[in-house]
Parts: sequence; structure tokens; C-alpha cells
Amino acid sequence: MPSAAVAVHQLRYWAAFGGWAPAELQRQGHSYLHSLAPWIALSVAVALGAFLRALGRALGGGSTLRRYSISFAALWIICSCCLLGIYVLQEFLEGLFATGHPSGMAGIFGFGGAWSIPAALAVGLVLAAVFHGARWVLREVAQRRADAPLFAHAVASAAAPCVVVPPRLPQLALGWSDRGPPR
Repeated sequence: MPSAAVAVHQLRYWAAFGGWAPAELQRQGHSYLHSLAPWIALSVAVALGAFLRALGRALGGGSTLRRYSISFAALWIICSCCLLGIYVLQEFLEGLFATGHPSGMAGIFGFGGAWSIPAALAVGLVLAAVFHGARWVLREVAQRRADAPLFAHAVASAAAPCVVVPPRLPQLALGWSDRGPPR
């Protein structure tokens, strides 16, 4: 989600100012965004690691999926609203603390800030597709793993059961004999 929020922010400036977007970002005090790059890469790595862990669990036969699910359209709306909310909060805080950045509603939706709405919808669509696709992959892997036998040789042994006869021990070894003790 943090990388998507930065994408909405950058798309808004690119749509509003075109080739002048880097100069406008610099003028309005957005230089701090470059220092966020390692943290955004870390959050993407953590999310990818969580997905790979869930995929490994699904391949192992365990299911990590919950029973509830929301539709793709609802997920898209939720992602887009969250991204727009993050953008509004970010621009509000920049208006308070960054030098050269307009404050208030003019800083949020003025000077091309209305482009944040279609940018949030576009990035929210991509984010919802990623989330929905990851959920689909995990569901399919878990379902196929549940349908497949645990071991290939278990199927062969179930088709033709083999009878194992233990070796017969001498009667004295078991404590039994054909005759009694001597007199």
C-alpha cells in the first residue's frame, strides 16, 4: 500500500504538470519522498515474503484463506478510497510542515490536485487486481493440493494391498513349549 500511495502522489503531479512535474515537486517541498524509497522497498519485500509464506503453506496442504471474501469491485473501491485518503492526509501534512507547499484545500485539490481522484482509481484498480490475483492463486494451489494424494506410492499401495507376514518365532522364545518341564 505505501508504494501505491506514492504512485498516486507522483501520478497526480505528472498528470497536472507533465514534464514540469519534477521541478514542481522540488519547488513545493517534496524532496523528502526520495528518503522513503528504502522503506517502501522494505514494505514490498515484507508483503512478497508474506505471500510466499502463504504459498508455501498452501503447497504443504495447509490453507491460510479465510472463509469470507469480498468482490473485486468492492476491493477496488476500498483500495481506491484508502489511497485517496492517504493522499489527502499526506498533502494536508505537507501543507502544514513543508515550505513552499500550499495549505488547506488548495494544497490538497488545487493546482491539479483533482487528478488524485482518477490516479487513486487507476492505482486502486491495479492494487485490487494484485490482491485478488494473489488470493485466487492461493485458493487454487490449496484446492489442487487438497485434491492430490499426499504420496504417489500411497495410491499404488491402496490399489494393491500387500500382506506382510511376520516371521514365526520358535515356541520357546515366546515362552510356550510342546511339553512340560522335566521331572
